[in-house]
Amino acid sequence: MRASRCGLVVALAFLSSFAAAQPSDQVIAERVLGPRWKQLSRRAGMIFAGTVLAAGPQTVTSQTAATDRLAPGTTPAVQLSFHVDEAIAGVDRGQVLTIHKWAGAWSMHRPMSKGQHFLMFLYPPSRLGLTSPVGGSLGQVALDASGQNVHKDMDKPDAPNPAAAMAIAPRKGSPSQPGAPVGAANISVVQLARAIRGARGD
Repeated sequence: MRASRCGLVVALAFLSSFAAAQPSDQVIAERVLGPRWKQLSRRAGMIFAGTVLAAGPQTVTSQTAATDRLAPGTTPAVQLSFHVDEAIAGVDRGQVLTIHKWAGAWSMHRPMSKGQHFLMFLYPPSRLGLTSPVGGSLGQVALDASGQNVHKDMDKPDAPNPAAAMAIAPRKGSPSQPGAPVGAANISVVQLARAIRGARGD
């Protein structure tokens, strides 16, 4: 009886130390998305992990606007289509989502090509039906080939999403951001999704 109790105590102590060694979802979210990751999560109207199906230039007219308001003239835009692999907010899993970005903002965001995987934070569509990633490149997190984990080179200067890797520069007098506690390859979309939903109160 005493031996079994001793074994139970050892097992519980091991599990406690293992859990303590694992970074929380919120810590991981801050490492990947930056110190203002909660604001990023709350400002987005659509958040999802998805696969790029198509990307190319297009002209958005009043007929493609998201509202009934008429848009004078035409707006040069880039059209992107995604398959939603993991729905976090504002979209449904399995949905094919087509968005339009103002062409003038395209150069400020990371270009995308068919087959790539991203975790996207998008503003709610404007009256013209246009949207863009929240925080520019911060709202585009590159994922690995499986689409289930953050890209393994996320924390390197030449990472697929360097802006997100470096996060938002801390304000003057604020402490610098410490290095990532785990390799980016070990950070899953599921972990980030839990933190994001928690920050949004979903």
